[in-house]
Amino acid sequence: MSGEIVPGQVVSGEIVPRESYVPAVPDSNDSLPAIPDSNLGFLSLGLAVTTLAARALMLKEKVWALQALFRRNADKASNMSEMCDAAEVEPRFTALIMEGATSLREVAEASGDLVNAADEMQMNAQGFKDAHQGEYGGIYEVVQSMGVQQPKPGFNEVK
Repeated sequence: MSGEIVPGQVVSGEIVPRESYVPAVPDSNDSLPAIPDSNLGFLSLGLAVTTLAARALMLKEKVWALQALFRRNADKASNMSEMCDAAEVEPRFTALIMEGATSLREVAEASGDLVNAADEMQMNAQGFKDAHQGEYGGIYEVVQSMGVQQPKPGFNEVK
């Protein structure tokens, strides 16, 4: 089913999500590790920031899919409204359908702000990770090569 209107075929009045719909919130099928909430040493902090950047990217992709769904449904509602108008359906019902299409388009456009925020979060997280690696990566490598047990993170004051 392509969703296109074909002359001579009965058109469904339902606006439904396609099977390819992806929910906008992460589910239990995520392959990303949990963000550690304690013992933020060099490696675990790097992993936490990498996970944050990956989740921001995942959010962006899911919002884009949701935007596309809202736009498709808005187009279908607009087409339905036009067909109802051509069929001389009561104008208030035709207007309600068109109002629904307008609302769907507004939601799709407003979700662009969420995409921009997720994009900024991803870039900031990547920038932080790069700065963290640049600042402390060499120190971490030297400490690891020493073979001496080091104090827990936060024990030594970093200036």
